[in-house]
Amino acid sequence: MYSFFKTKAKLKELIPKDYVDIHSHVLPGIDDGSKSIEDTDLLLSKMQTLNFNQCIGTPHTLTGVWNNTTQSIENSFDLCKKELSLNHQSLLVRAASEYMMDQSFLDRIEKEPLLTLKDNYVLVEMSYQAPPMGLFEIIFELQLKGYQPVLAHPERYNFYHQDFKSYEKLINLQCLFQVNLLSVVGYYGKEIAQIAQKLLDAKMITYVGSDAHHLKHLNAFHGEVLLKKTNLLEEAMQNNQFFRVK
Repeated sequence: MYSFFKTKAKLKELIPKDYVDIHSHVLPGIDDGSKSIEDTDLLLSKMQTLNFNQCIGTPHTLTGVWNNTTQSIENSFDLCKKELSLNHQSLLVRAASEYMMDQSFLDRIEKEPLLTLKDNYVLVEMSYQAPPMGLFEIIFELQLKGYQPVLAHPERYNFYHQDFKSYEKLINLQCLFQVNLLSVVGYYGKEIAQIAQKLLDAKMITYVGSDAHHLKHLNAFHGEVLLKKTNLLEEAMQNNQFFRVK
């Protein structure tokens, strides 16, 4: 008997062999991701089995919670370069940060250079509760300083789910969107998978990221992709090649 139901692809099957991950929390001991160099080693081992070829560590910088500085992040990265095997050192290629956009971030922009994904591309996020006061001012000031904002996981901001025009406004302000790969397997819920689909269909997604904090996140790559079509997601994965370290 022939089945009329097409089997959905597993996320791990879509990851290209040269995949560059631009959003991860694998640097040890400085946020809610890897707790130790041993954790980092396990995460990187799992990433390699999933075809990750390069990975950028992007720990949170959030005043009052994760008070990271350029120095603390670079120190954690340097530890990795000393303690990890050469195989894993070649996977973890750069350290940047995922900056929370708030008033303290505005102050930081004025005082010091940011750790970027590449050149002027900076990874930013918002609270899941509400957008920050003066969001568009923050983006404007960031761009005025010469940075290109890349907004992490826009599909996870529930306050925009019924307000798609706010997504459009951010795109019109030249803010680039990075979708979490875990979103498309329903890791955060079906509604977020549906918004990821909608953003992809609207061609608003430029890049993707794992946002991996622990092995549970990476094990979820064995899950089935909930998208109706995967071509736009796969295109976004290829766009990540822009960040490849030569």
